[in-house]
Amino acid sequence: MRGWLLPSLALLVIAAFAGSLLVGPAGLAPLAVLDGLFGLRSETVVLVVQEIRLPRSLLAATIGATLGLAGAALQGYLRNPLAEPGLIGISGAAALGAVLTLYTGLSAAFSLALPIGGMAGAVCAVLLVQALAGRDAGTLSLILAGVAVTSFAAALTSLALNLAPSPFAALEIVFWLLGSLSGRSMEHVALAVPFMAIGWLLLASCARGLDALTLGEDAARSLGFDLRALRRRLILGTALSVGAATAVAGAIGFVGLVIPHLLRPLVGYRPGALLPVSALGGAVLLLLADMAVRVVTPGQELKLGVVTALIGAPFFFWLVVQSRREAT
Repeated sequence: MRGWLLPSLALLVIAAFAGSLLVGPAGLAPLAVLDGLFGLRSETVVLVVQEIRLPRSLLAATIGATLGLAGAALQGYLRNPLAEPGLIGISGAAALGAVLTLYTGLSAAFSLALPIGGMAGAVCAVLLVQALAGRDAGTLSLILAGVAVTSFAAALTSLALNLAPSPFAALEIVFWLLGSLSGRSMEHVALAVPFMAIGWLLLASCARGLDALTLGEDAARSLGFDLRALRRRLILGTALSVGAATAVAGAIGFVGLVIPHLLRPLVGYRPGALLPVSALGGAVLLLLADMAVRVVTPGQELKLGVVTALIGAPFFFWLVVQSRREAT
């Protein structure tokens, strides 16, 4: 891995985080934002900075890091460059759990019902994927189990939309599914970040095993790696981190696919080395995307999932063109 890569990405994360604190409809000067961060300005400025911009920026950074890290880990384990967190059903089931709280009205009863429902959905997805794939299943069985869970969760989400008690309830569900960080508070940060942090540790512990898997499963076993334990850590880490991220922000796609692709050549195509740089790259991308939704249409914010999809779709076109060039 190139020595300048990690420090450069870390500096980009810091710069993007600072920019995220500065951007907003209130039009605060940089010095006012800094003072508001430490409670040295008027109550209004402190409220804007500490209760609106700070939790939004923290969630953008941590959720972006989660999606980038989980995408890199899954691509390394499945040895499939098109793998991403939604492939094993975590994102879809977390979204379904949150949608059910909207559908039943629990989200209106207390503010944290929605993220708690999302994390409950992610846990159910893990149990179901493990049950379907079996204890000693290979990567193909894991992918098939994930696709089955994703399809089932998508069907139930569509059913909830179809049976929504009113057009306003359906619209609320649709808007949530598009993904957004608007209106998130420090309560959401306190609820989601600990689960994401535990997931990061579990995924980071897979680095050496993922490097060994590049030689094949038999070679990895001969080197002393327990592939069953590796799979458990990877699935549990993805469930905790991506489930918590989806629970508070909705469905945000393409980050876990695009970032590992862009950074893989810079780490010598080593899956283990790709994990930390993908986490930093994901944080940068989502911070910049969240800034864009506030700047491009300030009167009516674009949804964050829409912006990441607009970034990811052209990336797929580029992949198709690249594969055709390599084939010829």
